[in-house]
Amino acid sequence: MVKLIDDRDKEVSVPEEIKRIISLSPAITEILFELGFGSKVVGVTPFCVRPAEAMKKKKVASYGYASTEQFQKLKPDLILTVTGYQNAVADQLASHFSTFSFGLPSSLSGVIDLVTKVAVVTGQEEKGRDIERQLWESMKRLRVGRKKDVYFECDLGGSVTFGSLSYITDVLGFMNFRSIYSGVPKEWLPPDFDLVKKEDPDYIILEPKMFSKRAEDLVERLIANRGWQNLSAYQNKRVYLTPGMYDFFAHHGPSLIREVLPWLEQIE
Repeated sequence: MVKLIDDRDKEVSVPEEIKRIISLSPAITEILFELGFGSKVVGVTPFCVRPAEAMKKKKVASYGYASTEQFQKLKPDLILTVTGYQNAVADQLASHFSTFSFGLPSSLSGVIDLVTKVAVVTGQEEKGRDIERQLWESMKRLRVGRKKDVYFECDLGGSVTFGSLSYITDVLGFMNFRSIYSGVPKEWLPPDFDLVKKEDPDYIILEPKMFSKRAEDLVERLIANRGWQNLSAYQNKRVYLTPGMYDFFAHHGPSLIREVLPWLEQIE
């Protein structure tokens, strides 16, 4: 066993040879597969959809709930979680299993750093550094456009936007999209629709709820319900829905850099 301190300042005994892992974070699951642990992942959450192979793994917990009995049947060597909303679950599991918690990134560099941290904890430092290098190199090739204001909203069971403490705001800023909430010192907050009217952003980006069906008139109905018909973004046809039915910005694995940044690059 190797004694490590996780991002909640808890000492965790991590096996030197890991044979069975449970991941309770979609981002960590994606990283584990890239590190070569796909065959050793024995449990995930229903939200672990990257890579596609992860969806074939046993679903053992949600973001905030876990059954200790079910975990005992799987006999994991290591359970990986993220801090914040999973703290209670981590506390529940830590008395039975080696449970390591990683901090939720607050910046774009933190998203990349998470890859390195997972690699170090699982004993794959060299491979993790290679992935880190590849991600930085891919970012160098991106074309950053003119500066523009944007309102970003995500449906997480309700409308949510993000402030200066969120990696999402940093991702937008890296691509020269200034979020109208970038000056708010919070990770996330419920949006003020009247403030959006007042700020009149150049662009609006909307991320529907994960797994939800997208009606063809989704944007039109939302704009009408909020009285946003006169916003510049709507008048200039600059209201964008994120692609696909899975989390897009709201996923902080390597695909955030490989998919989200190039998608932003194409928005003019």
